[in-house]
Amino acid sequence: MFISEIDRIIVNAIREDIPSGDITTDNIIDENARSKAYMIAKDTGVIAGLDVAKRVFELLDDSTVFEKMVQDGQVVKYGDIIAKIEGNTRALLKGERTALNLLQRMSGIATRTKKLTDIIKNTKARLVDTRKTTPGLRVLEKYAVRAGGGYNHRYCLSDGVLIKDNHIKAAGSLTKAIELVREKIPHTIKIEVETENIEQVREALNGKADIIMLDNMGLDKIKEAVKIIDGKALSEVSGNVSIENINDIACTGVDIISVGGLTHSVIAFDISMKID
Repeated sequence: MFISEIDRIIVNAIREDIPSGDITTDNIIDENARSKAYMIAKDTGVIAGLDVAKRVFELLDDSTVFEKMVQDGQVVKYGDIIAKIEGNTRALLKGERTALNLLQRMSGIATRTKKLTDIIKNTKARLVDTRKTTPGLRVLEKYAVRAGGGYNHRYCLSDGVLIKDNHIKAAGSLTKAIELVREKIPHTIKIEVETENIEQVREALNGKADIIMLDNMGLDKIKEAVKIIDGKALSEVSGNVSIENINDIACTGVDIISVGGLTHSVIAFDISMKID
């Protein structure tokens, strides 16, 4: 039987939390008991991952009824009920932490993403994530970025060319790296190059890179680089992007802003589950 990637993530998380039963729940709760519960927001932010939380309980008890009171991408405030659940009491208690861990992390990512996208909404810049995700949770975390109004960069090393500093050093030069990869990839794949200075920006342009990443450049250098690129390639800023400076970066005319902090250091959104 085919098992979805989402189910694999959830099953592994459940196994991690319940390797050989729940010694507390199994010795207190009758195996046939049923209960109602609800999930409540303990902060203001964007919800993401309700279907994932729902699936946790379904895998533990296929008779679970999970009613979403809001939708992914919706802003909620403190005290809002985001879901109502009815099912086997043991299953509710056993699935509580796994469901909340995934839902809280995904909602934290969506909330962070929304804050940044709101700041740059009047510019042409597009906010994207990176591969700096929690190992094993990338599909969920990249979904959460979209729920918060952001966009996804490449999903993995297999689906997009990004020539970075170590590739350039290994190849001998930026130009050589572009030539080598262009000889072998399909014509449908774009080439992105990471640059650290204006000289590399010019070299990437001469090599006809499709996307030029401006890595850890100051604001003045970003402005200069965007002017040099002048629409001949897409421009992307990465590194040292924060709430405080993202609008200034977006106003340089850059096309893309990638932020690893959307996923690698996000604060979980506070949600609790209560048996009714």
